[in-house]
Amino acid sequence: MNPATERQQVLKVTRILGLDPGLRRTGWGVLEASGNRLRHLGHGVVASADKDRLSERLLQIHRGLAAIIAEWRPDVAAVEETFVNRNPVSTLKLGQVRGVVMLAPALAGLDVHEYAPNMVKKSVAGSGHAEKAQIRAMVHRLLPGIAFPGSDAADALAIAICHAHNAQTRVHWPLTAAAGSRSTAAAKAIAKAKAEIAAQTAAQTATRAKISAKAGAKSAGRGFRSVAR
Repeated sequence: MNPATERQQVLKVTRILGLDPGLRRTGWGVLEASGNRLRHLGHGVVASADKDRLSERLLQIHRGLAAIIAEWRPDVAAVEETFVNRNPVSTLKLGQVRGVVMLAPALAGLDVHEYAPNMVKKSVAGSGHAEKAQIRAMVHRLLPGIAFPGSDAADALAIAICHAHNAQTRVHWPLTAAAGSRSTAAAKAIAKAKAEIAAQTAAQTATRAKISAKAGAKSAGRGFRSVAR
């Protein structure tokens, strides 16, 4: 691929719809990705009524997503994969919701990509075991100035960011020098943010370890005194 063609592919604007399946609240988020740049367009949730039958709730989710797709006209959709829950009934229901969530964009002619939760976390926060608070903090940093009604929309945007990252990896991520100094600055900002989150996580882990060690020492001391009596 010649440099001009590569540059055109890298700088192509792609509108991504991220979807976080849930029976009560399915989160959605729309952003545009152009090279290493992200632009937030919208986010929210599609809720279903708890009192309604499962079939009716699935229909509510499908209609809500169809309306969102018609309004925002994304180019591609990204959905988080289902993890196995301890409750088999909940797992089954989530699987049914996820089927509806994948069907809606597929019926609209969109490619639907699936990402494991650990991949989403690693793409956004740099760690496959990052906590939800870290994910939200990183989404805020990458898409500044937006407020979330809850974690569902933030998770959906994280899934969209994950797809943007992986899509750009297929065309040489981070961008080559031909993409300009702005891309380099953006890449450095993302790397710095991930380093800060990693440092915060390490500090929290160290603090928890100290607390556990102190608690263990106190327990040992009490046990010694009881024997002495």
